[in-house]
Amino acid sequence: MPTLLLNSCKTWGFLALVSLLLSLLLSVFDLPAGTLLGCMIAGMVFSARGVPLRIQPRYFVLAQGLLGCLIAQTLELHVLAKVASDWPIFLSIGVCVLASSAGLGWLLMRSNVLPGTTAIWGLAPGAASAMVLMSEDYGADVRLVAFMQYLRVVIVTAVASLVAHLWVQHTAAPLPRAQWHLVLEPTNLGLTLLIAFGGASAARLLKIPGGPLLVPMIAGIAFQNWSTAQLELPHWLLSVAYAMIGWSIGLRFSPATLAHAWRVLPRVLAAIFALIAISAVLAAALSYFVDFQPLTAYLATSPGGADSVAVIAATSSVDAGFVMAMQMVRFLMVLVLGPPLSRFLAHKHHRNTTPP
Repeated sequence: MPTLLLNSCKTWGFLALVSLLLSLLLSVFDLPAGTLLGCMIAGMVFSARGVPLRIQPRYFVLAQGLLGCLIAQTLELHVLAKVASDWPIFLSIGVCVLASSAGLGWLLMRSNVLPGTTAIWGLAPGAASAMVLMSEDYGADVRLVAFMQYLRVVIVTAVASLVAHLWVQHTAAPLPRAQWHLVLEPTNLGLTLLIAFGGASAARLLKIPGGPLLVPMIAGIAFQNWSTAQLELPHWLLSVAYAMIGWSIGLRFSPATLAHAWRVLPRVLAAIFALIAISAVLAAALSYFVDFQPLTAYLATSPGGADSVAVIAATSSVDAGFVMAMQMVRFLMVLVLGPPLSRFLAHKHHRNTTPP
């Protein structure tokens, strides 16, 4: 038993080391969610080589709670006020992007290259981590959803960065670097952990679909906007949460799953670039008919991820408030409409493919 425990500790230590190196490498290229991606890739490599490691479900649930609080931090009242003043624009653009992603996902689902509702969730233009976490509760293969979502994030981010570089000069001051060890208010940190862990645990006990993410997010929004305190999420804590989520997903991959992902890669890439093209058309319409600056319109309609778009908007001469408001509205629409839409399309697909 001591030998087995020692070998297990060595294996976890090696996984942590490989994950750290990959995360640092990805951070050099400023890729979004570098820690999560690095840990997920490391987990995929270890799992594909037959290393028997698994993350306990309770740690995965608690990590979702922290991510829910992170999302709540971005949904402030001034963003919601901006949406209320121009709601027809936000609603129409959000519906168009969501309908386009659902239509492309439906085409992939009809071709039977991906199981269940995987294609619907894999192309959903919301926060990638949130879509991955919610998808498993609605009949999707979380491994392939993660593959599609993070591939979309990387491609969309690269295209948006290139567009921003070609269209405008970056004159804004660079964003401050993350302060890993900083805790401004210990009381706020304690309350944040209570919301994250308490909400996620309660949702798990009550078996609420997507609840470990959604319950802390809703509670966090109320706490952030209607109390004198603020959510406190130091970067070291978020990095631990990203690691738990990345390993939970990556360690589930098998050689067969990786081989399937490689086979469907061309079709997935075609769907992602089609979604980018549709969003660009919507941006052109927004710029022409509503007289928004072209880059502002493009970043606002860009199909995720919201975190990387926020960085690009903050370092470009655009209306960053409008961009983030549009991104948040679309994300909330995916959270609300994603589950019933995936069930409807899955039922329709099953009915069309079942012989009478």
